[in-house]
Amino acid sequence: MRKTSAALASLSLAVLALTGCTAAPTFDGAACDRAASTSGIDDAVTVSGDVGVAPEVELFAPLHVETTSYTDVVTGEGTPLTSPQQLTVLDIALYDGTSGDQIVQTEFDGDMSRLSNIASWTQQIPGIGEVLECATPGTRMVAAIAPDDFGAEALGGFQLDEDTTVVAVIDVLDTYLARATGATQFNNARNLPTVVRAADGRPGIIVPDDAAPTEQVEQVLIKGEGEKLDEDAIAWVNYTAVGWDSKTVSGTSWDANPVSNLAETAPTVAQALVGATIGSQLLVVVPATEGGEATAYVVDILGTSPATGK
Repeated sequence: MRKTSAALASLSLAVLALTGCTAAPTFDGAACDRAASTSGIDDAVTVSGDVGVAPEVELFAPLHVETTSYTDVVTGEGTPLTSPQQLTVLDIALYDGTSGDQIVQTEFDGDMSRLSNIASWTQQIPGIGEVLECATPGTRMVAAIAPDDFGAEALGGFQLDEDTTVVAVIDVLDTYLARATGATQFNNARNLPTVVRAADGRPGIIVPDDAAPTEQVEQVLIKGEGEKLDEDAIAWVNYTAVGWDSKTVSGTSWDANPVSNLAETAPTVAQALVGATIGSQLLVVVPATEGGEATAYVVDILGTSPATGK
């Protein structure tokens, strides 16, 4: 088995933090349709074994496709992948469509802390986005990735010919929310910011002209149906922060990837999340400090991850 590239071997959210905003396909979650496009791959590749365990693959080589295609061997249930930045846990095994030999595989060790997203994978394998779109947790798929979609750089990195079709067996072990989901809550918004939302869930914060609160204010805007966060939870969120006086965005994760470091960057905001449920959206107004203006945060709680290696 050929050795993987360093990027593939170490893919995790540490990699995501370095890549920042990445080029990726545009998804329409409202029109999510997991219809297979097999092009005969279901006849050319046989996959056996349980999801999450390294697959046993029989590939009738040589296999060559001009158009990327896939089929689900096992179809799971749960939150579908509808955004390139949405967090997920994947295991992937790659095979040379010409020889049938395995090229490389990820760990298949059940480690649910190995977070990635479609945006990070498309940096390495450009055509993988269309294969993963709308996939749900517990799904095992097999895909034939056309040479143009796999990318010349990736083919070269694995020492494959430029016309090689790469067969991928992909297990989706977990997916996180792409945005807050749940019941909208009624709040008295007098003298507080108004929050509007784009179709993809991105919040816009309209700060009033009134004076900012002198004590921290916390409101649940959307109440999710997931588990409550405890003090030790590693919570992944999307947030936007707007200065009260400047009325400008001082920070946001929506242009890059979800974050888990609010306890470091905005500790009182992180503390306000304790006891809230996954899927919720909170408004937190932090009063001014010496040298800093009051700031309004809107935070979507997308999920929690275990400690590394768990």
